[in-house]
Amino acid sequence: MSEFELIARIIPQLPRNESVVVGAGDDCAVLDFGIAGRLLLFKTDAVVEGIHFTKEAEPEKVGHKALARCLSDVAAMAGTPTHALVTLGLPRTFEVGFVDAIYRGLNRLAARHEVAVVGGETTTNPERSFISVSVLGTVPKEKCILRSGAKVGDAIFVTGTLGGSLEGKHLEFEPRLAEARWLAEHFEIHAMMDISDGLASDLRHLMRASGVGAELLSTAIPISRAARSSRRAAGDGSGLPAGGDGARKPPLLAALTDGEDFELLLTVAASQAVILLDAWKERFADLPLTCIGRIMAEPGLLIRDKEGTRPLLEHGYVHFA
Repeated sequence: MSEFELIARIIPQLPRNESVVVGAGDDCAVLDFGIAGRLLLFKTDAVVEGIHFTKEAEPEKVGHKALARCLSDVAAMAGTPTHALVTLGLPRTFEVGFVDAIYRGLNRLAARHEVAVVGGETTTNPERSFISVSVLGTVPKEKCILRSGAKVGDAIFVTGTLGGSLEGKHLEFEPRLAEARWLAEHFEIHAMMDISDGLASDLRHLMRASGVGAELLSTAIPISRAARSSRRAAGDGSGLPAGGDGARKPPLLAALTDGEDFELLLTVAASQAVILLDAWKERFADLPLTCIGRIMAEPGLLIRDKEGTRPLLEHGYVHFA
């Protein structure tokens, strides 16, 4: 049973109450606690040694990543993070300096985004370390963006470049919080999420939530320099090669499937595409925004290149697969 098959099995069993606007299945849970004009966002995520980082990774960067993953999900809904709880699992033989460094990285990112770290839990975990972070945030009711709003004919955009994250980006990325809030403030973004499992998988999640299909243009996919130059096989973007043989993954395939890019994936009416691009270049000159395809009525994910259009069969990273 894959990660997503397991999730699909669990979700129907989950209890809800009247505060739940959006439950499991989007980047964050969305809750209404009666705060005038605002909704609460609630997210949890974990990084596990051997899956999301190696024993050799710099612990400050591991701490940064542990919080940044949750902040990226808050960004995907155009929200503002406010508070965090941290659960730390450690082997009995842990080094205090390792913990100090994790919190230096985590606290530095929290301070930059005015996130209060208000507690958590510590526990023994044999053999390997993990950090689990839960984050609260808020978003204006009329600006909360879900995965489920994509419309037929929409242009599909991504921020930044994709692929090759295991070369370092997966430990150093900056959540696109300011960019997402700007998008929600100035444009009617129909659907948005962050790219964590790889474009080929995450676009499918958005399509499934919205009940649509999509077509990508292969020559438009913004491939990172790391994906073009890497000689290592990519896995889930964790720094752990999937094949273990050092084989090179083709750059386009890396951009589609590596994962842990933590860029924004969004859709907007095609009539707004050029206006959005022009405004973006003025506001965020150092960060690319690229139109990579379109939303279609027909189900399925297609990719178009010089040879024609074909179904995209590749997927990104899936736990338990």
